Amino acid sequence: MSHKLPNLGNNPSSTAAGTTPGSFAKKSHIAPGPEGRWTFASPDTPGMPEPSSKTAWDFLPDGWTTEIVDQEGSSKPGETVFRQSDETLRKVTFPADFKPITQLESARLGIVTPEMKRVAERESHLTAEQVRDEVASGRMVIPANRVHLEHQLDPMCIGRASKTKVNANMGASPVSSGTHEEVEKLKWAEKWGADTVMDLSTGGDLDECRQAIIENSRVPIGTVPIYSMIIGRKLYDLNLDIILDSLRHQAAQGVDYFTIHAGVLQEHLQYVKDRLIGIVSRGGSLLAKWMIDHGEQNPMYTGWEQICEVMREYDVTFSIGDGLRPGGLADATDQAQLAELSTLGELTERAWRKGVQVMIEGPGHVPFDQIEYNMKLERQLCHGAPFYVLGPLVTDIFPGYDHITSCIGATSAAYHGASMLCYVTPKEHLGLPKKDDVKQGCIAYKIAAHSADVALGIPGTRDRDDELTKARAALNWEKHFELSFDPDTARAYHDEDLDVDTDFCAMCGHDWCSVRISKEIVEFASGKDDDYKWDRAKVSAALSEEQKEILAKRGVLSPEEIHKLASKTKNAVGAAEKKASCHSDYTDAETAQQIQNSEIVELKVD
Repeated sequence: MSHKLPNLGNNPSSTAAGTTPGSFAKKSHIAPGPEGRWTFASPDTPGMPEPSSKTAWDFLPDGWTTEIVDQEGSSKPGETVFRQSDETLRKVTFPADFKPITQLESARLGIVTPEMKRVAERESHLTAEQVRDEVASGRMVIPANRVHLEHQLDPMCIGRASKTKVNANMGASPVSSGTHEEVEKLKWAEKWGADTVMDLSTGGDLDECRQAIIENSRVPIGTVPIYSMIIGRKLYDLNLDIILDSLRHQAAQGVDYFTIHAGVLQEHLQYVKDRLIGIVSRGGSLLAKWMIDHGEQNPMYTGWEQICEVMREYDVTFSIGDGLRPGGLADATDQAQLAELSTLGELTERAWRKGVQVMIEGPGHVPFDQIEYNMKLERQLCHGAPFYVLGPLVTDIFPGYDHITSCIGATSAAYHGASMLCYVTPKEHLGLPKKDDVKQGCIAYKIAAHSADVALGIPGTRDRDDELTKARAALNWEKHFELSFDPDTARAYHDEDLDVDTDFCAMCGHDWCSVRISKEIVEFASGKDDDYKWDRAKVSAALSEEQKEILAKRGVLSPEEIHKLASKTKNAVGAAEKKASCHSDYTDAETAQQIQNSEIVELKVD
């Protein structure tokens, strides 16, 4: 029997390994201009909004023009002709005295910056010229403040032509944490795969904390500047001068992207009254209150061009905030959210005219069935500008587990068009995340991002999965752990039941292990790769302190059981110290003697 498969996109395996036919996403077409709007896209469910046919090329500054030409010719002041990644020639005219500052402006002039070259090194499926063209189209941003580049920043990109990125939120609050703790969480987030970090501090010394995070960060740093704008003053006193001064100060510190809630307008507030939970964005609620108190339009909207001028000076990227995002499933995809999104599209066009890079922030609580529509409406209204979404959470009744409820939605969001996912930790809605919460949030979102990238058929994204499959087929446990995202946890869970690397796993046992049996069937290739052969049982090394901590936090084993597990492993490798049988590392000598005596009594009774 044969089955008709849908049209296939790219195979996410570099070698088309295994038997899978490849990705069921659309065939990618990385190309400059509107032709590239389908790059790494999911098939559209009927009725979904079409992608915009416009790009940042349609929103050039006054005095600029562009066209596709047949021959290179000679460039003169105020004119350049360059070859795009699809071999077409683009001619751009501009004011003769213009000097590019931002990545977007450089891309418009055909310049491949050092940051674009570094991005191409990190995105092995893209060339530096393709990166340049995606930036020029507005579908990709490189958040790299010129000041932060002087520290430790390693340039990266956010866009649908690239791999899906993950952001981690952190920051001191008036009731918890401080600068030292936040820097520690920053390094922890970097370790566990965060591609960017947002400092959302609302307490303590905000300037000191922000500066320390920027100087110690290898990843781009984002902030929500309105938090600093109202510290030490009444919200009523906020004005455009204060807004611009605060933005300029943070830009000079090296912040790479700003969340600016300029899309919350007076006329949108009428749509909020029937919501179950109102406005959940801190920035959105503050500006709504300001507009009500003053009876005036949002100053961030009316002063947008002046804000753009500050952003351009340092090449700070906009992350245009969704101040009216839904805070519960009942408020998702409502008139308030969609009216603001339409305004974000207008703000995108205005920012591109000023030469500033733009990404758009998206909703946080959305039922699973509405995620695709939300992603594809943004693709249309904001002309493909990278979409940066929080979650979204697909259910509201699991506080303490929202890293799971949200990464389910995040996978769908990335598959349907989101470029960056803002992580949610187990502490979401409950409190400020601690170090382990940061790890759990990062890992949940790395799972979501990677799963979407494989499904979209981004070349090479499945290679590591295939390598781990080969190691698993060969029952090569060391390679299995080495290829896993979190080797310590994988090894600790394995050694909890079986600290010998055998040719079967503890889940099945020897007689029932299907992988072991498959290796004996000569027709199958599984387990026979020469690079992965594992010909004898090996005793595992003793559990590390981190692995013991992992098991202790599971809540499954008692401290005594964990100790016995670690002792068993130490004995197996000859690492345990010799001591009297009544001695113990986890209880005092007298208690240990009592336990031993009771066991002897029970033995005699038996």
